[in-house]
Amino acid sequence: MSEPVKRSHIEEIKEGSRQLRGTLAEELLHDREFGKDSEQVMKNHGIYQQDDRDSRKAKNPDGTAKGKQYIFMVRTRIPGGKVSAQQFLDHLDICDELGNGTLRVTTRQGFQLHGVIKKNLKAAVKRINQTLLTTLAACGDVERNVMCCPAPIKNSPVHDQMQAMADAIAEHLKPRTTAYHEIWLTDESGEKTNVAEFTPVDEPIYGKVYLPRKFKTAIALPEDNCIDVYTNDLGFLAVVEGDRIVGYNVLVGGGQGKTPSAEKTFVAIAQKLAFVQPEQVVGVAEAIVKVQRDFGNREDRKVARLKYTLNNYGLEWFKAKVEEYYGQKLPAPHPVEVTDVDDHIGWHEQGDGKLFLGINIECGRIKDEGERRIKTGLRTLIEKYRMPTRLTALQSVILCDIRPEDQADIVRILFEHGIKQDHELTLLRRYSIACPAFPTCGLSITESERALPGIIDELEVEMAKLGIQHDRIAVHMTGCPNGCARPYTPDIGLVGKQAGVGGAAGKYTIYLGGNAEGTRLAYIYKDSVPQEKVASTLAVTLRHYKANRINGESFGDFCHRQGQAAMQALEVATL
Repeated sequence: MSEPVKRSHIEEIKEGSRQLRGTLAEELLHDREFGKDSEQVMKNHGIYQQDDRDSRKAKNPDGTAKGKQYIFMVRTRIPGGKVSAQQFLDHLDICDELGNGTLRVTTRQGFQLHGVIKKNLKAAVKRINQTLLTTLAACGDVERNVMCCPAPIKNSPVHDQMQAMADAIAEHLKPRTTAYHEIWLTDESGEKTNVAEFTPVDEPIYGKVYLPRKFKTAIALPEDNCIDVYTNDLGFLAVVEGDRIVGYNVLVGGGQGKTPSAEKTFVAIAQKLAFVQPEQVVGVAEAIVKVQRDFGNREDRKVARLKYTLNNYGLEWFKAKVEEYYGQKLPAPHPVEVTDVDDHIGWHEQGDGKLFLGINIECGRIKDEGERRIKTGLRTLIEKYRMPTRLTALQSVILCDIRPEDQADIVRILFEHGIKQDHELTLLRRYSIACPAFPTCGLSITESERALPGIIDELEVEMAKLGIQHDRIAVHMTGCPNGCARPYTPDIGLVGKQAGVGGAAGKYTIYLGGNAEGTRLAYIYKDSVPQEKVASTLAVTLRHYKANRINGESFGDFCHRQGQAAMQALEVATL
């Protein structure tokens, strides 16, 4: 008799959750925090239970510790980052009325509300759904937000074709459970969703226990990999002939998270699997998800992503399984490669006589702070001109369908609200992104969003001294190794390594040798660098780059050519 298959506790939670119901509705009726099992179930509904880590040491009037102050992050799933004017304005209202007054653009083209207290949680989810968007499957062990180049280019159908494909994949791969609708949108009392009996619906793609781990999908163009297609579990790289997409290279097995203490975990960029025609994309995506569903690791969540399935079974085996599930052989990949990336910041022709404007949102946080009143400025512009918007994977916002005659007035409004345009920003700042980290993320070891702007300030000074202030260098920063801001593929990656002690700032691992195009992994340059020394440590590499680069190569290409050992030796030699 064969040994029973071992499963992690979270697998048991999902199977016993009655299609992602659990006891969420019942627990919504009291003012205490959700239980540990419910924390896992609610992720599939786009919600994370967190606490304000800045206030953990706060005291009550009698001197006793307040303990954890539970709050919630609520994430909106937005395929391709397409947001109407009214949806954007509604989210600004929701963050003011039910969140902490800020709205965050994520690195996967979604919105996040932070600081939602429990009594406002159901109202926040309901309000988001009233905008005709949803939080369902924005997190959890399902297909998450499907990313796509957001540029609203109209002089050829290519961008429209890609964006329509992102919508089609997202719609096809969304969970079918009715739990979300019942709990958050229709069941006010919790009676309906907490009865033991319920009528299950068919989950033809996910089955009883959904996926072993989260699953991420993206679509890109070779000349513009602005969504980092190689970092996803599943990617589709468009092959364009003339003004139409003739097919896609299927890329599988990308993933950014790892656990330094567990050698079995690793970072990976996706591998080429096959070439498919546009009408095959949705079916092949379904087959890939199903193979991962059936063969992904359900015992150990640390090695449950698709990249580990490929590592265990091999690409050849995986392709054969996908063909078996799809019911058809798939041809070899096309030779097309990623060649460039665009942040879409600044003014651009749409191709239909109108313009679009990309506005940099540093670290994705839409807020008013001092002279930079980004939230008020965006509200003013969108209320006045009612333009549709797009969210980028570099955490910025694109305003679409602008009439040329309105450009001067829009520039005036930007200036009045302290919102900088492309020519007022270095490429270093424009291509930088960060995860939220402190104070809301429970996994964070160090600062990220609150630390990166200051590091960029210091690096800008050094680059100006060297005369390389116009070079494009991508810096991605995370507060832990899970890699939400994709720190393992850019020119410079900064990953939280060690928490600060006694009020001191934390320490970081510095990665070098990736590139802005996102086509290769970086290597560790130096470990455990104190936050206050990150910029000065990188300054050494920038000076070496200035003195020794050839043929106008980028900083990432230079570090890659030099190699890990040579760059590490350089740093030691300067001590």
